[in-house]
Order: sequence, then structure tokens, then C-alpha cells
Amino acid sequence: MFCSKCGVTVPEAAAACPACGQPTGGVAAPAYAAAVPRVVYAGFWLRFVAWILDRILIGVVTKLVLFPLFGFAAIGALLREHPNPEVLAPFIGSFARLIFTGLVMEWLYYALMESSAWQGTLGKKALGLRVTDLQGNRVSFGRATGRFFARIISNFTLLIGFIIAGFTERKQALHDIIASCLVIREE
Repeated sequence: MFCSKCGVTVPEAAAACPACGQPTGGVAAPAYAAAVPRVVYAGFWLRFVAWILDRILIGVVTKLVLFPLFGFAAIGALLREHPNPEVLAPFIGSFARLIFTGLVMEWLYYALMESSAWQGTLGKKALGLRVTDLQGNRVSFGRATGRFFARIISNFTLLIGFIIAGFTERKQALHDIIASCLVIREE
């Protein structure tokens, strides 16, 4: 578990945080207990770079997989001299399927990777970041799904939901707060 005051990892049996002395409510640990490494929260810029790496990966996969699947109907509709609603309907349908399939693929990528043993996407893994719950444990698929869809709320706040990760005590963005998650840096 983490200390609620300073963020240091505290053994379950500890009565107080070894770094700041904050009471934890547990039983005192023996004097020979090993030193506990300090938790370092991932700030805004590290998370932003990880997001860029993930966007590049998702963009490449989307272009390689989805465009060939749905692009043929669009090309056929655009090559006609005078498109009418009957010709444009498959194009619009293909475009809608492309967007929906891309969203599902992105959701599965984030939720499966963040709830896996890696505890993060490939971008986060490359930068040594992990997504955890508030106690430092691996998140469930359901919590990772909630975190992914809570990012929509962060988008609707004119991106302020993301920017607050640079200013909150534990470097949590709005979607992290909603899903009760932390993004920590491995040292």
C-alpha cells in the first residue's frame, strides 16, 4: 500500500510510514524490515510522450488493418461522376464502421494492456510507467475500461482533465481520479 501523505510504499503490517511517520493503522513492522523504495508518480510530460508513442502505434495499425477493409466502398463511391444518395450511403456506412471499429480497437488496446501484467501500454512500457490502483496493485479490466472511457470527460473539459496531472499531488489526471488509478514511474 502507499502512504496517503507522501506516496512511499508502506508494508501492510507497518503502523506508520517509514518516510514521514504518517500513521497507517497497521501493526508496527519489525525493526529489521527492509527499506521500502519511494513511489514516483508520472507527471504530465512523461505521460504525454507515452500517449504520442501509443497514437503512432494505433495510427499505423489502423491504417494497415482498417483502411483496406473499409476503403474499397469509399473509393467506389468517390470514383463515380455524379454521386447520388444511393451511392454515398455505402461510403457513409463504411466511414461509420471505420470509426466504430477504430474506437473498439483503441479501447481494447488500452484496457487489455493496462490490466495485463505489463500494467501499461507499449508507450508507457517504453518510458517505464505503470498504471496501478490507489494501493499500487494491478488494475482490473473493468477499471482499465472505466479509465479509458473517463478520458472522454477529460477531452470535454478542453483538455484541462489531462493538464491537471501536472498539478495534482499524485499526478492524477481527471480520468485517473474517476477510475481511482495512479500512473507511477519505475526507478
